[in-house]
Amino acid sequence: MGRYQRARRGTVAAETTPFERVYEIVETTRDGQSAATIAERAVVSEPTARRHCKALVNTGFAVAEQDGRTTHYKRNEDRLLMDRIQDLRERIDRDELLDGVRRTRTEIREYEDTYDALSPEELARKLSGKDEEGWAEVTAWKTTRQNLAVAQAALAYEEASERLSA
Repeated sequence: MGRYQRARRGTVAAETTPFERVYEIVETTRDGQSAATIAERAVVSEPTARRHCKALVNTGFAVAEQDGRTTHYKRNEDRLLMDRIQDLRERIDRDELLDGVRRTRTEIREYEDTYDALSPEELARKLSGKDEEGWAEVTAWKTTRQNLAVAQAALAYEEASERLSA
């Protein structure tokens, strides 16, 4: 490791707690990583990383998966989704959410019409590897679909909550 990296790591370690650094690594981890890998990235000892990862699993923020004798930790995608849904419900009222769903559905129909495809996956099958603009559109279309799904889930969650409290 170069002098710059050591200096930078020292600065990061001095400005944050070991838990904050482990949390930040796990928060960005979609594919499981071992406690040793997380420890290296978070600039903590392996036992410290393992202890904090277990705490994150116990709170539901992370999940642990066994791969032979090694435990891999990653963020809990279900928790992340519920946080997005809750955030939407707190920031946007029902009418705005419904309006957003309508606009997003229109946007998806425009993608379908523009590319004569029913899904971004179908569009991807039509593209060559060098069509950067096309691949950017696939990504944008997928993001639009995800946003629609989250908005619809927020509406469904709100409705279910209202019925349970009635």
